Amino acid sequence: MPQGTLEVLLVSAKDLENTEFLSKMDPYLILTCQTQEQRSSVASGQGSEPQWNESFVFTVSDGASELNLKIMDKDTFTKDDFVGEATVPLDPLFTEGSLPPTAYSVVKDGEYCGEIRVGLTFTPERSSSRECCEEEQNYGGWKESSEEERYGGREQSSYQD
Repeated sequence: MPQGTLEVLLVSAKDLENTEFLSKMDPYLILTCQTQEQRSSVASGQGSEPQWNESFVFTVSDGASELNLKIMDKDTFTKDDFVGEATVPLDPLFTEGSLPPTAYSVVKDGEYCGEIRVGLTFTPERSSSRECCEEEQNYGGWKESSEEERYGGREQSSYQD
């Protein structure tokens, strides 16, 4: 399983079921990847067609297979209302590296109740290869020769002592 960084661009939603009777709802999202949870800003008064254009970053480790998007309606005096949720499979992202903003179905109680649009980017972790390359740069190649050029022949004389 891939390890690395998952960047989620939360763009917008549409056709959400309005949970308010007298006013427009104030939707926000709870984004969950494995045990990590993040929350979007509240799209105040945007109703069933909210726009966010916010980015979120998650650390992906072994076993990550999906991103869960839970849409809520912020209420002032009562408990926030559950609007619906979408599950985004991550396997296609691991293959492609990035996916442009795509619409995913929002469901509540097994019924379609709108869609949410997110873009995804996955950056694989490269710890072992990065350490290897840093060692090569520090101990050989162009960095050593550039230091010799910078100090002239002084380094060579210290070796002769």
